[in-house]
Amino acid sequence: MRTARSNGPAASARPEALEGSPARSAGRAEAAATAPRPAFYALELGAWRDYVSLLHPPYTLWHLSYVVLGAALAPAVHYDRLAATLLAFFLAVGVAAHALDELNGRPLRTRIPSAVLWSLAALSLAGAVALGVLGAVIVSPWLLAFAAAGTFFVLAYNLEMFGGRFHSDFWFALTWGSFPLLTASWAMAERPEPAAAAGALAAFALSLAQRALSSRVRAIRRRVRDITGTVTYADGTSEEIDRRWALAADERALMLLAAGVTAVSVAVLLARA
Repeated sequence: MRTARSNGPAASARPEALEGSPARSAGRAEAAATAPRPAFYALELGAWRDYVSLLHPPYTLWHLSYVVLGAALAPAVHYDRLAATLLAFFLAVGVAAHALDELNGRPLRTRIPSAVLWSLAALSLAGAVALGVLGAVIVSPWLLAFAAAGTFFVLAYNLEMFGGRFHSDFWFALTWGSFPLLTASWAMAERPEPAAAAGALAAFALSLAQRALSSRVRAIRRRVRDITGTVTYADGTSEEIDRRWALAADERALMLLAAGVTAVSVAVLLARA
């Protein structure tokens, strides 16, 4: 299989690059419009669609499912606490983290102004922290530690602080997989639970699998210009391969994993109910 990477304007066309002369702006806008979608769930660029794509819907739902699983694995489920924890992680992970990620190089090529992205990140993260403080007052002071840790994870991971030390597969699996589950479990039980520890290991492993698949998919969609070649099978038959061939299995696996983890979390919660 041969891949050709593009370092030209068509591969790097981003909304902030659309400034300048009308001819240059038109050319770059056309290049961005004809480029492959930066993610399989990304909608057509423009207006409200940019904000939907910004949420990375299947991934946000996937990681919110760990919150549900953490709550369902606790001895007792407090649905008011579960709702608050889900909202806090939606604000922190679904909105703030993804807004900061989009500010770092515009990977989704949205046209959302940078000022709006900064505002979304700041307000959403502040809302998540406020919910954590409220939980510390009503439920357990330990939730302040979870709120502080979550804030640090969002900033350190998505802003690639400390030289990108926290922007790795390990930290992704820990912060977007294990951490939501453990936080929700503590919010329910107010103490460590063996079941939550086992669940956190499962979330960690699933998040590593997500990272392995999504990293390759992102590289192909955002950095590779073309893929050409032929696969020859043991029986002598052959198949031409292209970009779609290279993406199909991984993206199907990501969609099925997102749906499966979400369904499992709902099933476990319904069983508890």
